[in-house]
Amino acid sequence: MSLLKNKRQLITLTNPKSPISESYRSLRTNIDFSSIDEKMQVIMVSSAGPGEGKSTTITNLAITFAQSERKVVLIDADLRKPTAHHTFSISNRFGLSSVLSQQCSLEEAIQHSDVPGMDIITSGAIPPNPAEMLNSKRMTALIDELRQKYDVVLIDTPPLLAVTDAQIVSTKSDGVVLVVDQGRVKREIAKKAVQNLQSVNARILGVVLNNVKRKAKEEAYYYYYGTQEK
Repeated sequence: MSLLKNKRQLITLTNPKSPISESYRSLRTNIDFSSIDEKMQVIMVSSAGPGEGKSTTITNLAITFAQSERKVVLIDADLRKPTAHHTFSISNRFGLSSVLSQQCSLEEAIQHSDVPGMDIITSGAIPPNPAEMLNSKRMTALIDELRQKYDVVLIDTPPLLAVTDAQIVSTKSDGVVLVVDQGRVKREIAKKAVQNLQSVNARILGVVLNNVKRKAKEEAYYYYYGTQEK
């Protein structure tokens, strides 16, 4: 399979020296230093609504972690509108839902990517009960097992304001990165997404502002803003 032929822009592969790729590396560094006493190992990425770039963000972030010589697994936990199998042009016959429903083993669901050190667990078949699956003890056990196998576990989820899935997964993660499209999401909606995370005591590591326009050049880029900064 070739990652360079996919529609989703994997700029960290196609143009690693670009300003956008550097922003992803800065995001990776900020996550690494977001906690002194605790290891940020399981990281969830979500957005307030659809189409804000969360899946593009988490995919490029996973690549930058792998490029730093860490063993990484990307989980597509969007069991409603999954995208990872399209992005990487891989099979979705077995995936997360298959493991949680005991249709296959974890080892059977893990697929290797073209990026050295980076594995992928696709969504698997779309189940009738995504929230219940993600809230199960099996999901908790799966994440615990992946902690032992990988340095970094990245989890893509549905948008926060659409369903409860992301809130559920956030409680099983060490930290959450929220992706916000500055050009399409109103401040009130973004605040509601943050409140949803805070209501379950999720640890918000920061916000990625997507499609911010530079003053000097009219090009979109990603900017990381730590929520703990004032």
